[in-house]
Amino acid sequence: MMLPPAIAFSDDLLTMAKSLDTESLSRVIALRDWIVTSGARMEDSNEVLTGFLNRLIDLGLPIDRAVSAIEALHSEYAGIGRFWTREEGTVVRYLPHGDRREDVYQASPFAYVNRTGEWLILDLDETPDDLFPIIPELKEAGYRQYVTVPILFTNGAENAISFATRTPGGFGQRELTILRMAMPSFALVTELRATSNRLDQVLRIYVGDDPHKAILSGAIQRGQVTRIRSAILFADMRDYTHISSTLSPESAVELLNTYFDCLVPPIEDEGGEVLKYLGDGVLAIMRDKGDDTGGAAQSALTAATNALRRIEAANSEGRFPVPISVGFALHHGDAAYGNVGSGQRLDFTVIGRDVNLASRIAELNKRLGEPLLMSKPFVEHLWGNPSPLGAHAVEGFAEAIEVYRP
Repeated sequence: MMLPPAIAFSDDLLTMAKSLDTESLSRVIALRDWIVTSGARMEDSNEVLTGFLNRLIDLGLPIDRAVSAIEALHSEYAGIGRFWTREEGTVVRYLPHGDRREDVYQASPFAYVNRTGEWLILDLDETPDDLFPIIPELKEAGYRQYVTVPILFTNGAENAISFATRTPGGFGQRELTILRMAMPSFALVTELRATSNRLDQVLRIYVGDDPHKAILSGAIQRGQVTRIRSAILFADMRDYTHISSTLSPESAVELLNTYFDCLVPPIEDEGGEVLKYLGDGVLAIMRDKGDDTGGAAQSALTAATNALRRIEAANSEGRFPVPISVGFALHHGDAAYGNVGSGQRLDFTVIGRDVNLASRIAELNKRLGEPLLMSKPFVEHLWGNPSPLGAHAVEGFAEAIEVYRP
């Protein structure tokens, strides 16, 4: 790829500082301080980018457009793009996983600067349209100069930010020197924030919302237990072992994902939290809100009912290899989180009598031919009049358990 020669800049901080007048240097130092103090502590990354750009503009940089792309470790997207213009402010776009996104990236200036490790500075009046796919778009929008800066994280993640201006003559030597001096601090804080967000997201994805907060707050000692009074929902697929025995591992994973797509959204729609995936099972809770325990129970019942409807619809649409059925158990009591394990390998898992009881009630579904069963402690919090199905023995409990259906 033939590119026009870039403006030469020294990477030596002292040399760059000497090229600026005293007032500009003082203001650049203030900007670097703001980035690593106030900017680092901001909750909203959009505000960090906007604050950075506004301060650069106050320093005389004629920035009209800026775009950043930062890798993310997330199950639903590969990265986060932030698109800023003077006219619209900041717009966030989630960059998808997949080959198409990778193809677009490899043909972009962002990939080029990450391969070379160098800044890319283009005078758009002298840049051919076919150099990068974005060049015609930039020209059509009236931009005159385009600067792309690599942001390489210490873990090898490749990120970048670009700046564009409509000002004739583009960014001058002074403006580019200011940008050169400010970018290391911006890149450092960007990595620190991305690393923190990555840890937060991964923990939330794998252990759930409340447990991940507990872990990050320091609840990592073996033996610690936290109790949550709540409605408890347990669901599992009937005959999963038999069904999956005829499937490849890839098809079995697809089956489970389609199945969980039927179960989890109704739970989350009712304000519930999925605490654990247990093979083909799901354990979730709806927290009590003060004395309003009926609200949690009703939400759990609504979630289970809606999930059963979604399973029925998926069966009708042929979305499973064979029609499946699900058993739901609803109970009310304590969901307890506990750190169990040995040495440096612990599991933050859900334990306790009430959780075990919910799973045992789920085993009654097939025996009684009922898709949804509720315990006596659960129905005591409901507003309706469920139908009793008698008391039944369940494994691990000495006393028979009274169950009900809606």
